[in-house]
Amino acid sequence: MRAIEEGDSVLLYLNEKKKWLVQVRDRKEFHTHVGVVKLEEAVGKPFGSCVRSTLGFEFYLLWPTVRDRILHTHRPTQILYDKDVGLAIFRLGIGSGDVVIEAGTGSGAMTASLANVVRPGGHVYSYEIREEFVETATRNLVKMGLEEYVTINNLDARNGFREKDVDAAFIDLGDPWEVIGPVHLALGGGHPVASFSPTMNQVEKVVDAMKNGFVDIETVECFVRSLRVEKGKTRPTSLMVGHTGYLTFGRKVFEGKEQVGGSSR
Repeated sequence: MRAIEEGDSVLLYLNEKKKWLVQVRDRKEFHTHVGVVKLEEAVGKPFGSCVRSTLGFEFYLLWPTVRDRILHTHRPTQILYDKDVGLAIFRLGIGSGDVVIEAGTGSGAMTASLANVVRPGGHVYSYEIREEFVETATRNLVKMGLEEYVTINNLDARNGFREKDVDAAFIDLGDPWEVIGPVHLALGGGHPVASFSPTMNQVEKVVDAMKNGFVDIETVECFVRSLRVEKGKTRPTSLMVGHTGYLTFGRKVFEGKEQVGGSSR
């Protein structure tokens, strides 16, 4: 059982609505509305144990997942919800050792999720045209310890990808149809692409662009509803996240005299 060490990141959990990602430091205090937590008391304790605030409230020391780290990073752009991230990764079929290209880095949330799945042997090549987003995403990836598995190119994906014969592609742009051609050139034969779009107009253009060079095209919308579980009166929660966006999937095929490209590895 691994004990918490100075410098570790810990998810400080009070309840389902109040949790903070903190870094354990000697002589550092974390102030909350229910008292001060002395983080030095966490050193040497196993993850899953608890510490008490100065007002006597219990805080659990949880191991932070990639999701926890993403939700607590600086986000100049709206990040994808985990329901969409999880479905996209599952449908892309990626795993350790795979090479993935991404069009639209944003704050790096999806980039980090992809990198976490393909590490340690794989790599994510992300393309982002806005320099300020590149800088933010880079900082976020460093904080999560995933920077060595990602290369962010401050380039316009519409002009093409440097990588060829990659295992999967993910698109999160305002005009995703503009990169379907470049994605097709970069993907290995038979491999999948996923595109995220918040509006149906975008989806229509993406699907139309995919009709040349892709098959098994499908657009889905994912919903997740939480339950309020109490003995004798369990029911759905009053509020839920409704529409976030649509995910369009497709698989690359060759047509006519098109030739298979070289490998990027």
